[in-house]
Amino acid sequence: MHVTGIDHVEFYVGDAAAAAAQLRASYGFRISGELGPETGLPGERSVLVRQRGIQLVLTTGLAPGHPATDYVARHGDGLATIALAADDPDGMLMEAVAGGAVPLSPPGPLDDPPATGRVRIAGFGDVGHTFVAPGELAARFAGARPVRGAAAHGARDLDLLDTIDHVAACVPAGELLSTVAFYERVLGFRQIFEEYIEVGGQAMNSKVVQSRSSEVTLTLLEPDPDGLPGQIDDFLAAHAGAGVQHLAFRTDDIAAAVRALSGRGVGFLSTPGSYYDELERRLGRVGVPLAVLRELNVLVDRDDAGELFQIFTQSTHPRRTFFIEVIERRDALTFGSANIKALYQAVERERARTGPGAVVAR
Repeated sequence: MHVTGIDHVEFYVGDAAAAAAQLRASYGFRISGELGPETGLPGERSVLVRQRGIQLVLTTGLAPGHPATDYVARHGDGLATIALAADDPDGMLMEAVAGGAVPLSPPGPLDDPPATGRVRIAGFGDVGHTFVAPGELAARFAGARPVRGAAAHGARDLDLLDTIDHVAACVPAGELLSTVAFYERVLGFRQIFEEYIEVGGQAMNSKVVQSRSSEVTLTLLEPDPDGLPGQIDDFLAAHAGAGVQHLAFRTDDIAAAVRALSGRGVGFLSTPGSYYDELERRLGRVGVPLAVLRELNVLVDRDDAGELFQIFTQSTHPRRTFFIEVIERRDALTFGSANIKALYQAVERERARTGPGAVVAR
C-alpha cells in the first residue's frame, strides 16, 4: 500500500460557486459540476473544477457546525484537505491510524462516502488528508448539476497548467520537526531538501518531504524565533495558525502560462532588474531566453538534475494568506537555493506595498 499522488485538494470557502467562477475567469479552469442539497448532499455545497491533471473542490458549509463553516470563520477561505490517491485507500487509512494519525471525521458506509472525500485524518493545523482511489472523485460528481453562472465573465478554459507540483505550508516555531516526523512515520514520506533562510534579520527553517512515489511534495516552513518577526509570523497571525500558504501548479511552458494568465488579470510579483543583470554570471545560459525571463519577472534556479523556472502571483485573499505559484521543471527534481533572496525580497516589496500578510516559500 502506498500513496501514488495528489488526487485533488479541497478548499473550504464562503461561496463555492463564486470561487469556482473566479478560478475559471483568472486561471481557465473548467467547471465540472455542483453537488448540494438538490443532489442529495445536505449541509454543504461543493463545486469541482479541473485543468489537465489538477482537480480542485470548493466546499461551502450551509449550516453552523459544518467543518467548512467553522474553518472559514477561523481562517477565511483556504485549502483544508489534501486528498491522496492510493492503490488501497481503506488499507492506507487503517495503516495511517495504526501509525498515529488522528481521524477528524467518523467513517461512513464505503458505498456512500461524503461527496468530497472519505475519512479525514489530521495533518497540520486544520488541514487534513483523505485517501481516495483514482477516479473516485469523478464518480461522486457524475450526477452533479451544471453550476449556475459557470460561464461568468465570458472566460474560456485554458490547457496550460498540468498538475499540482507541491503544496507549501507554514507551521509555528518549534513544530517543523514534529510535522516532518509525522509525514515520515505515518505516511512513509522522506525528507528530500532543507535550508535555513536569513534575510534582513528575518529567518526561517524550511524542510521538504515527499512521498515514495515522488508525486506528492510538501514544503514546510517555520519562523526562527531568534530572528525579527517576518513573513511566516505574518501568515500565522493572519491565518490564525498553521496552514497552506501556496499551491504550485506545474506547466511545461511557463512563458506561455504567465502571458495567458496575465492577460486574464492575474497579477505576479515583480523582480528587480539587477536580478537578471547578474543571472548569466551566476548560472550561465539557461533554457528560457534572458529577455523573456526579464519581461515576465520569472525566476530561475537549478538543482543537480536540471533547471526550474518559477513565479508567484500576488495574493488576492482578503487576509493575503494564500497565493499561487507557477513552476516549470526542466529535469529539476527538488529546489535550488540560488534565488531564495530574490524570492524573499520580492515578497518584502509586496509586503511593503500592501501591508503584512504575504509570505514567500519554495
